[in-house]
Amino acid sequence: MKVLWLTAHPEPRSLNGSLHRAGVRSLEEQGHQVRTSDLYAMNFDPVVTADDFSHACGERLIVGRAGKEAVHRGSLAPDITAEHEKLSWADTLIVQFPLWWYGMPAILKGWFDRVFVSGFAFGVHDAQGRQLRYGEGALAGKRAMVVVSAGAREMSLGPRGINGELNDLLFPLQHGTLWYAGIEVLPPLLVHGADRVDADTFTLHANALRRRLRELPHTEPLPFRRQNGGDYDENLVLRPEVGPHLSGNAAHYRTER
Repeated sequence: MKVLWLTAHPEPRSLNGSLHRAGVRSLEEQGHQVRTSDLYAMNFDPVVTADDFSHACGERLIVGRAGKEAVHRGSLAPDITAEHEKLSWADTLIVQFPLWWYGMPAILKGWFDRVFVSGFAFGVHDAQGRQLRYGEGALAGKRAMVVVSAGAREMSLGPRGINGELNDLLFPLQHGTLWYAGIEVLPPLLVHGADRVDADTFTLHANALRRRLRELPHTEPLPFRRQNGGDYDENLVLRPEVGPHLSGNAAHYRTER
């Protein structure tokens, strides 16, 4: 595999930092190639501005259009282009972060805002003019796995836990960003109780990560429905006969065999 490991934690000596290093070593020992985007170490700028697109001063900035035009002109900011080169090279993406207030750290959200631009990560159409997204599109053929740490107990991030079910919390990233761009998403790895990890517990988490990385090439992805697979109508709403008893996030996972 060619793996891009995207990580976002401000402290290299943190649990996340230690797991990142253990994971990269494990992949390299297996013979895989690894590149890293350590956003805090890079001092990555998460803020979208007109400068990202070499946009003409004084003209109204329409971000989606400006991004697509800049991709076609080859005039994106160099730090965005560098991330595009890594993503184009990789067949697998690891996204690692601590869960802060039920979401990604701002620097990581900003990475997606700036890097997943129209013309690169989405905005692709087929011969009939249908937009290719949610399982198809510009980044189809790649796979991704989220590695997320949380201070909460494991069961509290389960189906009846007070914090909500983990895949529901990650739905905007896993379904609305990665799957939207065509990337198959593998089940996430939760590092729970992150604020209470001793040496023995770290070993357990590190071993769980190594095991998931060994299994990565053969792991079945989350069974998200494809936009153009026949389940959705022309308004992108599930057809009445598809999972009629389901609603919310759960409706967008295939349950039929």
